[in-house]
Amino acid sequence: MKTIGLIGGMSWESTAHYYRAINQDVAARLGGLHSAPLIIHSVDFAPIADMQAAGDWDGAGQQLAEIARSLEAGGAEVIGLATNTMHIVADQITDAITVPFVHIADPTSDALLGDKFETVGLLGTRFTMEMGFYRDRLAQRGLTALIPEVDRTNLNGIIYEELCRGIVREESRRIYVNAIERLAARGAEAVILGCTEITMLIDDSVSPLPVYDTTELHARALVSAALS
Repeated sequence: MKTIGLIGGMSWESTAHYYRAINQDVAARLGGLHSAPLIIHSVDFAPIADMQAAGDWDGAGQQLAEIARSLEAGGAEVIGLATNTMHIVADQITDAITVPFVHIADPTSDALLGDKFETVGLLGTRFTMEMGFYRDRLAQRGLTALIPEVDRTNLNGIIYEELCRGIVREESRRIYVNAIERLAARGAEAVILGCTEITMLIDDSVSPLPVYDTTELHARALVSAALS
């Protein structure tokens, strides 16, 4: 099995989910005491979040690309970025390394297309919802992504002010469920949890639409790449 390099810490809450999901999937596939050969570089999220707010994507991309290079130099044979939002700089990362980079939107698209969905709701940070980098990649696969018409600032605030800090509130869960209901009314057939923390709030037991958890799907795709 190849060694997985994971760029994490954005936030550490979701990176902890990645660690568990990757190792659970390896154990399920290989059995026994097998676990993943895994190198994690967990960043300090605060400076990255400041660069996001300032729109300094080039600076953030340079930092993450350097981390990816260091993971490859340390023995990583496949690289994953454990955040949806920072895939805005995915090209800078892939340009910096020679090993495969698994893009988080690709296994998500595969799962949705495999289930015959065409129009989906997309929830995430305001950057993921409003900037084209994520929806464009889905569109290249034939998927139409709808984003909330209202409450995007509130949905974004719940991620940064609550979920990234490990705070899970029932009131916030209701806000997300209401957003999914409005997406369903506009024609969404399923919903992408396009932020790696949203799985802390939403799953199929509470969602009015089928849920596609990017954290879980990405973790499995990284294991598949490592086993290929």
